[in-house]
Amino acid sequence: MSYSGHRGAGCDCIMNLKLLSWNVRGVNDSTKRKVIKSVIRKQNVDLFCIQETKIQVMSDRVVRSSRSGRFLDWKALNACGSAGGILICWDKRVLDLLEWEEGQFSLSCRFRTVENGVIWAFTGVYGPFTRIEMECLWEEVGTIRGIWEGSWCLGGNFNITMAQSERSRQGRITSAMRRFVEVVDELGLVDLQLQGGAFTWSGGLNNFSRARLDRFLISSCWLDQFSRVSQRRLPRPTSDHFPMLLEGGSLRRGPAPFRFENMWFKVEGFKDLIRNWWRGIEVSGSANFRLSVKLKELKQKLKVWNREEFGNLECNKEAALHQVEYWDRVEDERSLTMEELACKKEAKEGYAKWVDLEETHWRQVSRELWLKAGDRNTGYFHRMASAHRRVNFMDRIKINGIRLTGEREIKEGVANAFQHQFSKSSGWEADIGSLPFNQICL
Repeated sequence: MSYSGHRGAGCDCIMNLKLLSWNVRGVNDSTKRKVIKSVIRKQNVDLFCIQETKIQVMSDRVVRSSRSGRFLDWKALNACGSAGGILICWDKRVLDLLEWEEGQFSLSCRFRTVENGVIWAFTGVYGPFTRIEMECLWEEVGTIRGIWEGSWCLGGNFNITMAQSERSRQGRITSAMRRFVEVVDELGLVDLQLQGGAFTWSGGLNNFSRARLDRFLISSCWLDQFSRVSQRRLPRPTSDHFPMLLEGGSLRRGPAPFRFENMWFKVEGFKDLIRNWWRGIEVSGSANFRLSVKLKELKQKLKVWNREEFGNLECNKEAALHQVEYWDRVEDERSLTMEELACKKEAKEGYAKWVDLEETHWRQVSRELWLKAGDRNTGYFHRMASAHRRVNFMDRIKINGIRLTGEREIKEGVANAFQHQFSKSSGWEADIGSLPFNQICL
């Protein structure tokens, strides 16, 4: 359900924010980061918090492979060995970081919302397992409440439930559960009803054990900033935890125009398809006219083929994610059979395939937009050019497995490699008739 609240005193306008929290169980794998990036991009969140990164020293490269953008900023709590780790990222156009605090099991950031100047805090949590360490976590969040006044939101994997109903094997109410409820009450936090499913984690044999270990907790003051707030469980394409979305508004974006897509090259037999189409187009006239008509015909065929082969990337990805969500719901009610587990695995692989194609598409789009924006800003363009010259300087290179270090070796190695690459081959070439071109001689 959505919580209906009122504006707080002194708040001139209602905020619109989308926050995502997810225990991804490691971000070391590049393929997994693509899936994570796709989920985050789909939700178009203003802030996301990833738990259990399993990275001892977080790098900008890893962060930007999980969520790209020039306006991205981040803070991280490094993992201890191969365990733990928290990453908080946000859009600088929406949120301005004022200060931050790092604990053993939590990472807190204090923001000012750019739209209306409201100051609030977010705490990302990755809960420990032992009772002593859990008390350390409660002390950390209590300290944050003490040093920062105002609106507050916590999100993450607390590794503890608040009630018997939050576990598939309900059992008894433990002292740790009572302590969790006590802390939430003492800090004046609100636990919103979860939409989209009863549990946020599943594990054990055939994922038979299920529990609500992940959640957002918000202060009543934070809640007052919104006309409506909802907490929702999202489909889970990877990890044994579900992503959690805290929503108080959303944005819409328009579709991109048609262009030749680099992702088409990932389809097996695509080059053969192009060759057959090119050979099948019969045109009479001058060489220039034949080339022009053939290219136009080829473009139309590519449009039709793209619609039939790919359709809408977002819709295909959504359909694959619905399949993953379907099996998650079935698994919430009972254990899956071996055949059903195979179907669930196939659904996840299908989703990963569409994520990979979408990643290729967006990389191509972002580069075009970057060039257009960069060319309009001469000063910035020159600074970037200078930076590129520093980055592009090569003191060594590896060609065909052989490492070359000397200046002369590098020059000869690169020249020979390109000469071999662009030498005339005996393979098929597009026939453009007698249209003359000047030859580039080596």
